[in-house]
Amino acid sequence: MSDVVIYHNPACGTSRNTLALLREKGIEPQVVEYLKAGWTREQLEGLFKRMGVSARDALRVKGTKADELGLTDPSTSEEAIVAAMVMDPILVNRPIVATPKGAALCRPAELVLGLL
Repeated sequence: MSDVVIYHNPACGTSRNTLALLREKGIEPQVVEYLKAGWTREQLEGLFKRMGVSARDALRVKGTKADELGLTDPSTSEEAIVAAMVMDPILVNRPIVATPKGAALCRPAELVLGLL
């Protein structure tokens, strides 16, 4: 099993580009289609800690119900955002790549190079 994991959405161009860039570098990552697999609270909190970001920082607003759910309101707690992400995985921005060097939201795709 690869020590590189990409939390991937195949419908997302940036996610596809990041996966292609990893493969161009000779890395065959473990691909987790998070929309199918879902998230756990522990998994998200662990990734956010490794990335050095808050749940709010990783919240995907475009193309989601984040506004409608009140998740973009500054008074919404981190716990509420994470709970919503567990319930609706599309609320997590993508792609997230984790390697032994760390983890990052790879937007743009070239950010993955800093993790290799």
